[in-house]
Amino acid sequence: MKKSRKFYTAALLSSVTAVAVGVTGVSAAQSFSDVSESHIHSESIELLTKAGIIKGFRDGTFKPDASVTRGQAAKMIVGVLGLDTKDVTNPNFADIKPSNQYYNAIAILENLGFVKAFEDNTFRPSAPITHAEAAAIFTTIGELTTDEALALVTGSGIEFNPTKNTTRAELASILALILLAGEEEEVEGYELSILHVNDTHGRVETFPQLITAVKEQKAEKPDALLLHAGDAFSGTLYFNEFLGQADVQFLNAMEFDAMTLGNHEFDLGGSAEGHKALVDFIKAAKFPILTSNVNFSGDAKFTGLFTDLISSEPENGKIYSGMVKEINGEKVGIFGLTTEETKDISFVGSVKFENYIEEAKKAVAAFEGMGVNKIIALTHLGYDDNSKVDNDLLLAKNVPGIDIIVGAHSHTQLDEPIVVDKNTVGEAKDATIIVQANEYGKYLGTLDVTFDEQGAAIEYGGELLKIADYVADETATAMLKPYKEKVDSISKIEIGVTLKEDLVSPRATEAQPNATSVRNSETALGNIITDGMLAKAQNFTKKTVVMALQNGGGIREAIPAGKVTVGQVITVLPYGNTLALMDVTGAELKAAMEVSVKNAPAENGGFLHVSGAKVVYDSSKESGKRLVSLQYLDKATGKYVDVKDGETYTVATNAFTAKGGDGFSMFAKAYEEGRVTDLGLSDWENFRDQLKSLTEIKTTTEGRITDAAVK
Repeated sequence: MKKSRKFYTAALLSSVTAVAVGVTGVSAAQSFSDVSESHIHSESIELLTKAGIIKGFRDGTFKPDASVTRGQAAKMIVGVLGLDTKDVTNPNFADIKPSNQYYNAIAILENLGFVKAFEDNTFRPSAPITHAEAAAIFTTIGELTTDEALALVTGSGIEFNPTKNTTRAELASILALILLAGEEEEVEGYELSILHVNDTHGRVETFPQLITAVKEQKAEKPDALLLHAGDAFSGTLYFNEFLGQADVQFLNAMEFDAMTLGNHEFDLGGSAEGHKALVDFIKAAKFPILTSNVNFSGDAKFTGLFTDLISSEPENGKIYSGMVKEINGEKVGIFGLTTEETKDISFVGSVKFENYIEEAKKAVAAFEGMGVNKIIALTHLGYDDNSKVDNDLLLAKNVPGIDIIVGAHSHTQLDEPIVVDKNTVGEAKDATIIVQANEYGKYLGTLDVTFDEQGAAIEYGGELLKIADYVADETATAMLKPYKEKVDSISKIEIGVTLKEDLVSPRATEAQPNATSVRNSETALGNIITDGMLAKAQNFTKKTVVMALQNGGGIREAIPAGKVTVGQVITVLPYGNTLALMDVTGAELKAAMEVSVKNAPAENGGFLHVSGAKVVYDSSKESGKRLVSLQYLDKATGKYVDVKDGETYTVATNAFTAKGGDGFSMFAKAYEEGRVTDLGLSDWENFRDQLKSLTEIKTTTEGRITDAAVK
């Protein structure tokens, strides 16, 4: 098991705080010239040495009776807790720079809230640490009471004196107890393994490699759960042609244990056949579908498929609130949740959505009533998505009893599991571990969790396995062949549009670095794309959407004159982006335009093409002060009016830009504050629909974006 962090509860630590001296089981061999076998803390020092946590000084000494510095203590604590210090955010200490030898250790402890700054915002890495300060740190790390922390210190053979400096040997003994506590629980706990994917969105071509990855993991962990967190529908020609039937054949072949429904599973609800494709998908599934906050009783197509009960014997091809599965003699509860945003961003018809917090609490209570204390929420809410509606972080904080959240919807790449161990008011709670595996079948997520006897997660490890690194399974490749042949033929199908001239996507060259480019200038192609985004957004919301934005870096190819094919449309926008709505202030929009034109006339992938707006900037001015004016088309008057700093506007863009891609930090802030809604509409399909709607396709620009410096 790959360990990212261990959990040390009060009960666990107190169970080994008898006396450290003589209980480590490690021979007190003399690793250091100044630590004799008779030294009271020699066994603890030797234990940490053999564990690779301490190395001593270059002269072969350990200096056991010298005061330990705060920097040295940070490094030793991080070593014992097994914390990963590779990806840390900068610590908020005025005196800790990257050049400091303890930088990473101090940073991770600060990131986790284990250490805090002094009043002058310093950490003081060279200062000694007193007995009282050491006890305070371990109070935070182990979520201990003051008395329990004191027991840990005194149980290490230390005569507690709050003002006395802690010696290097004394800290070694405290840490030896913690190391022993972690090792003891690792042996006795119940281990559960999970494999997971999410937001595969019709990427059937990735499944032969995904199957190989699943087989390899199952060979090592045959009892691992295999879970899909929703959004198998929409986004590719595979879905357009086979309506989920290609996907479900591969999911069956992989032997998934369960799947929840994402918002895109309801995309066809507005068609003449309603949710027939979803019903057919569910009936074909050789695994149960779980969602506890969706009520299907109003749609006759789901009659006989849906029950709001939790089952210990769930049938394949049926929908349940949750299920209980026995794994290695222990019962594990799994329930599903689907974002309430679905009713606003898809075609739900008569299907109803209920509050996710209330339904989650009901599910947890039902499991606990059945004697199940290991509970997984399989969710399609989004990791940090719209906080005004729902997300996994809020679920973890609001609903006690959930041990693991396997998530989706926000397409978040959580390279390592995230732990939520505090509730909404900052009080300590049992850990909830959150995972999510990005999108499009790019990764297979792995998670290993150890539970104590009470069902609390006390140890975990997890990572994302890159599917591109795996060889395609031969049987699955053969299964893919007829689907692929059909899709390849469809990509050559003409969409019913003929171009009289090329729709160019110009780029600068080494010889002409400031030439007209899709990344520094308005283009006809960018105009058509954004016009399609604006039109589609206005049809999908009651809000007034004033403009649409498309980053130039996302426009990848031109379309030559002649009959346009589906494949050509996809090559223009190949990333599978979705359409999102943002509520942003005029000041934020203006700041975004400064980012857009910051490099002009040099290229910038974040250069924004616009619809419904006019932008004037001056490239002769310094970056950040280039915007001359920003206006939007007021439909009531038919005239362009100035964007005002204090006003809030609804703007359409792609999900990449809405989340802050290309350096749009103001949009990232809006996303974090729940001011972004992903409509889930495929960008290339929006572009195709816009091309088909035009009676005349202009290949010239319209003066939407103007550089005042160019005369």
